[in-house]
Amino acid sequence: MVILKPGARFTSNTCDGEVIIVKGVGEADLRCGGVPMSPAGGETVTGELSPEASGGTQMGKRYADTEDSIEILCTKPGEGSLGLGNALLDLKEAKPLPASD
Repeated sequence: MVILKPGARFTSNTCDGEVIIVKGVGEADLRCGGVPMSPAGGETVTGELSPEASGGTQMGKRYADTEDSIEILCTKPGEGSLGLGNALLDLKEAKPLPASD
């Protein structure tokens, strides 16, 4: 479990992925590729990529849980999918801009 707060950076232990927390506070089981992530610059533990969590992440895209309580920005792409525990996070769609007349 890691402590989430806006601006915190985390790295994947299964691939090259790196993320920044945009929204969300508190303790969470943040995972990439099915393996818990490590704070950036901290000690890493090498893990094996889970086939269920191997959809990958895209640089510059935001990921959120179904309740929209946590939002994560991918700063370096990787082969692992982001998740909270065993629940995978969804790619957050861009909000459409209002039409200008």
